[in-house]
Amino acid sequence: MAAALLSNVTDHASLPSSYVRPESQRPCLEEVITNANIPTIDLTSFDVVAQVAHACSSNGFFQVVNHGVEVELIREMMEVALEFFRLPAEEKAKHYSDDPAKKMRLSTSFNIKKETVRNWRDYLRLHCYPLEEFVPAWPSNPPLFKEVVSTYCSEVRQLGMRLLRAISLSLELEEDYLVKVLGEQEQHMAINHYPKCPEPELTYGLQAHTDPNALTILLPDPTVAGLQVLKDGQWIAVNPQPNALVINIGDQLQALSNGRYKSVQHRAVVNKDKSRTSVASFLCPCNNAIISPPEKLITDGSPAMYRSYTYDEYYKKFWSKNLDDVHCLELFKS
Repeated sequence: MAAALLSNVTDHASLPSSYVRPESQRPCLEEVITNANIPTIDLTSFDVVAQVAHACSSNGFFQVVNHGVEVELIREMMEVALEFFRLPAEEKAKHYSDDPAKKMRLSTSFNIKKETVRNWRDYLRLHCYPLEEFVPAWPSNPPLFKEVVSTYCSEVRQLGMRLLRAISLSLELEEDYLVKVLGEQEQHMAINHYPKCPEPELTYGLQAHTDPNALTILLPDPTVAGLQVLKDGQWIAVNPQPNALVINIGDQLQALSNGRYKSVQHRAVVNKDKSRTSVASFLCPCNNAIISPPEKLITDGSPAMYRSYTYDEYYKKFWSKNLDDVHCLELFKS
């Protein structure tokens, strides 16, 4: 099945029928708002917690600058990601798998075994924590892959913990509340590659979904927009800012905040003239973490929205369905 990788073909003359969405499910690109004001937080500013509270409650996502991840490391991470997808087909085939349970795999679309229509995307999925456990199995080609990606993973994890502390404070909880509740958090990465697409108006790179984890930190392609988020019923384009990272709230923070913060619906669209590459880092609760809103956020006016569950239960349910199905959190409502 490695032959199915889109990145093995330089130019696709037409869109195969297996990627064409029914008319009612197409992205309607002409209706997307392209000049929206995206919340941007300078993490060195004095009122970070207040800005985080506003962004999480009003948007469910924001961009961060002065975030502590070195500019040079960001450049190297994007460079090695591009190098990987430019490798010969036979080299990439060594890493191909359709099994979502594999800790390191190269695949295409989202979940080929369950989909009726495919997404215009290849991706390399890596488990990243603890690094010493997973790095040996990572690709050795490009030569700098393991070194650059492991350094980037470490930096992003530090940023993630910093953001979780700010989010805890923004909910008027103890600073380390979320870090403690989420346990020894797993960390995954998806290095996404969206090749040039002959008919972008008929398909998606990734259709609308929310993330099943706690927090996602996205390194967007610096030159090509493609991420779009749903705000007040309208899709808005998230245009990349130099060296900014995009943060979005995942399903577990929506549940832990008792619905105060929303796990944002987002999607990836594709481009006719340019390929696009992005790096999504996911901080995930440990499997046995109990996801339940704190007593402080449960009042007579705000009863618990979701029943208690383990992250393992949630994650298995998420992967057992297609992205097009009902929002997974709906299955855990009180």
